[in-house]
Amino acid sequence: MTASCQEFEVTVHTSPGPTCGTYSHLWLNLIGSQGETPPTSVNEGDRHLLSGSVCPVQIRTNEPLGRPILVRLRLEAQTGLPDLDWHCSRVEVRRLAGGEGSEPADPEPQVFLCDRWLRTADGDVELQSGKLCLLKDETEEKLKQQRLRLLQHQQKIIRWRVYVDGAPQCVDIDSLSELGPNLIYTHKSSAPNLLYLKGFAGRAEAWSSFTELETVFSHSGQHNDTARFVRTHWMDDWYFGYQCLNGRNPLLLRQLRLLPPHLSVTPDMLRPFLPEDSSLDQELQKGTIYLLDYEVLDGVPANVINGKQTYLCAPLCLLHLNRQQQLVPIAIQLQQTPGPLNPVFLPSDPSCDWLLAKIWVHSADFQCHQLASHYLKTHMLGELCCMATLRQLPDVHPLHQLLMPHVRTSLQINCQARVSLLAADGVFDKAVGCGLKALPVFLSRASQRIQYRSLCVPDDLSDRGVRELPQSHYAQDALRVWDALHRFVVRWVDLYYSADSEVQQDSELHHWITDINTHGFTHNSGVCFPQVFRTKAEVSQFVTMIVFTCSALHAALNFSQLDYALWMPNCPTSMLRPPPQVKGLATEDDIISSLPDVSSSCRVLLALAQLSQPSANFVPLCHYKEAIFRDGAHRRLVEEVQAELRTISGDISERNSRLELPYPYLCPERIENSVAI
Repeated sequence: MTASCQEFEVTVHTSPGPTCGTYSHLWLNLIGSQGETPPTSVNEGDRHLLSGSVCPVQIRTNEPLGRPILVRLRLEAQTGLPDLDWHCSRVEVRRLAGGEGSEPADPEPQVFLCDRWLRTADGDVELQSGKLCLLKDETEEKLKQQRLRLLQHQQKIIRWRVYVDGAPQCVDIDSLSELGPNLIYTHKSSAPNLLYLKGFAGRAEAWSSFTELETVFSHSGQHNDTARFVRTHWMDDWYFGYQCLNGRNPLLLRQLRLLPPHLSVTPDMLRPFLPEDSSLDQELQKGTIYLLDYEVLDGVPANVINGKQTYLCAPLCLLHLNRQQQLVPIAIQLQQTPGPLNPVFLPSDPSCDWLLAKIWVHSADFQCHQLASHYLKTHMLGELCCMATLRQLPDVHPLHQLLMPHVRTSLQINCQARVSLLAADGVFDKAVGCGLKALPVFLSRASQRIQYRSLCVPDDLSDRGVRELPQSHYAQDALRVWDALHRFVVRWVDLYYSADSEVQQDSELHHWITDINTHGFTHNSGVCFPQVFRTKAEVSQFVTMIVFTCSALHAALNFSQLDYALWMPNCPTSMLRPPPQVKGLATEDDIISSLPDVSSSCRVLLALAQLSQPSANFVPLCHYKEAIFRDGAHRRLVEEVQAELRTISGDISERNSRLELPYPYLCPERIENSVAI
């Protein structure tokens, strides 16, 4: 062998999954700091790209190559054989000893991680050697150019589309296949027991009585402990308040120091519901008065379901933290504009009046929970951040690798939602008060009202004054999970940014946040997210917000919804009669005839039953399948945060064992790593 000749042993590893192999032919080039090799055939003769296989090949070059810095792969379909995708684990390259005067053999191979699916349609795919790094830390100009080429390619195939004017944009595809195999996943759920609900699809009339509702519930909800508790206590004022803190939508309750001017209450009106030795002004000053305000629904068009007009309202509900440490409603105004036909309902009103007013609040809460808290704040935000990450942060950027396990699934699940739940003949069209005509109005309005602080748990809980409320299990658990995630993210950021100045110099990071702002909450005048990052702390908080939102917040909002909806009067998805305009006339029959009809009630419950099933291939919070999380520094950080989360899980389980009504939704062992359902 001549001195100028270089020889390399290249080993191609196919991932071990049962479908990871391919019939296709693989070509490979080595790209070095000084040159590159011609394409080399990897799988010829008795070498096949089988699941879990190792394909070695030797490459000799007489031209200067320098240090290998990229491996280029290209799949070519074989005539007469199926064109199957291939999942490559990694490629290992080791320089062999050459002739006299050549460089010595490498003691260890260089590893070029792949850990993804490749297709013949992808053309050339380049794998980079070495660890994650920022653009400024790339030592080779070829690697800087490769990062740029990757992002230019991604921006061509991952494109933005306006879904609703003013709301975050979505991925521009017409079918899931356009996402490609690396953004598609299989969600396997155990089938829920839907037998007792399926037979009601043809009944478009109202429920006949509470007795009929109880008969259906005895079959469909009797084995759900939380649902049974709801059924028992749903009319109790203390439990109405408890649900504001720990129910399916714990994000709206807010402490008041001044009454809103459009809420027509007076101190005398509320005096009977406050301590004898206190007053409304004193209770406001003490911070014991709270508000639910559904003004985002004001004027939103209501749906027509089974040929019948439904109705929406935009209630204001005042609550008081009493001396028994119970949060109880003390006044409900069903519309935003005061007037003689918009009375304030009070606990002292006739029982049917007061119950019907609370039911109207629950119905408004269902609309806001589903579309604003759940879909907009978790699903749409996850898709927004996933899109920007794919388009602006290359694979080797450390934040790309940290974020993708938490946001990758959002593209598929949201695309499926837009062609099913949120499409013509879907659940919102056929069974929910906010139907298809209301969606663009509501989502645009809700997007304008989102503030960045409301997505950051410590700020949100403090701003709303609910952080220290007794029995606020959501607040307590959310804060602990946030803190654990934040420490994890801070340590990750510290691995790659040694100073705030490096944050300011990271052009890829700034293109990322610009993409998020440009295509996100565009009518929010820039007050939602940071426009630029100046410090490591700002980056850490923003990344923590994304991880928490797409994992813990989604778990709290999604997996609670069936529990609180199985007893339908606690969670009416639409209302069939207009809001009452006078007091003293409501009867039990009025309540029953106001509730959603039989078929739409059961249609929504069937959907919620599907959405609330834990996945058989569930990935717990901060558990990662990607190889990058198994290297030394990353592995230590993952082990640390997993240990913290296990401690939190143990503490929550121990607390729940003492509670009549446990709060399990933010137990880390039950939180999925991403928005996958």
